[in-house]
Amino acid sequence: MADTGKLFVVSAPSGAGKTTLIKNVLTRFENLSYSVSHTTRAPRGNEQEGLDYFFINIDEFKKKIAQNLWLEWAKVHDNFYGTSKGNIQNSLEKGWSIILDIDVQGAEQIMALDLDLVSIFIMPPSFEVLSQRLEKRGTDLKEVIARRLDNAKYEITRKDLFQYVVINDKLDRAIEELCSIFKKEMA
Repeated sequence: MADTGKLFVVSAPSGAGKTTLIKNVLTRFENLSYSVSHTTRAPRGNEQEGLDYFFINIDEFKKKIAQNLWLEWAKVHDNFYGTSKGNIQNSLEKGWSIILDIDVQGAEQIMALDLDLVSIFIMPPSFEVLSQRLEKRGTDLKEVIARRLDNAKYEITRKDLFQYVVINDKLDRAIEELCSIFKKEMA
């Protein structure tokens, strides 16, 4: 029987660059896969069903809450996001290590489950840089950006709950630091 995989929980404020960092990590490790979350929000840009998210409606999401089918779930920026319990269990049992790219609320839920996991928080270099990144992205209205920045203030106060904190100031350096964490934890 294959060894059980390792669960990695990666969180950050919106705009801190965690998706870019995770994509780079995934190219460097075998037996490491990305957990595709479910969301009730509409797809952005060229996001694809099953690759970026599983897009479901609110009623379907709430039904899965009632059936206890989420490993974690949260309402963030007026939308629901969740991680399928069954998908994670199946992948770990097959020996795959999994990256969960989730918000701080979801990370706290998973860390409270007393699972064997590695938790990583991605920090922006400053609040000003975070604001610039969100504006430069060009995907959100000013009100949405303001709400994301308000949420970021709280999320940053939670960084000490995580085993590792990586500051995404220089992309290449942050990628190397994150890869070194994965290498150490998957050894």
